[in-house]
Amino acid sequence: MVCRAGPPLRRRLQPRPALLALAVLSCLQLAASQLSSTSTRPLARPAATAAVPLEEAAAAAGGGGVAVARRACTYPVEIKTSCSSPRASPDAVSLAFGDAYRNEVYAARVSPAYGFERCAKDTFRVSGPCGYGVCYLYLRRSGGVGWTPQWVRVYEPASRTPSTFYFGDPLPNGVWYGLDRCLRRPAAGGGASPDAAARASQ
Repeated sequence: MVCRAGPPLRRRLQPRPALLALAVLSCLQLAASQLSSTSTRPLARPAATAAVPLEEAAAAAGGGGVAVARRACTYPVEIKTSCSSPRASPDAVSLAFGDAYRNEVYAARVSPAYGFERCAKDTFRVSGPCGYGVCYLYLRRSGGVGWTPQWVRVYEPASRTPSTFYFGDPLPNGVWYGLDRCLRRPAAGGGASPDAAARASQ
């Protein structure tokens, strides 16, 4: 009996499920990171919005038109100073926060009379236009001592859950610095706010 040697058998390579799943997850994570414009670390405010609070810019752009009255809200704001901050900082601190519909609350000064003390928590009441979910917050420090906020918490009148923004690093001097977690910012004059939509339907 003669055995003939045939061509070598080729094993068809089967994709391994674990490697395939890992490749798919990597691609999805890469795509999500490129689409997302939000950051979990505080950053300097973009130059286009840093010079003038959005509220003032909107008023200036209105020119001679009739001003539309906006509902005003009062927001309790808690600021926790880091335990790594100077013992007491007399530096002036300004605050700006808002939503994706360009409703911005601005406080020229939120510093306590005695200054921000290390490890302390201070509460302020800030008034401004009512918003629809605070998604960005910036602080601006002016002075020579320095100050390190741990976090800032904004309580909205219509929500039981506060919006908390974590810092933990010393604020640079004279720069708007903070976090923007807004998914999108509708174009100015687009009437994208819920109030504008309600007025249009009447």
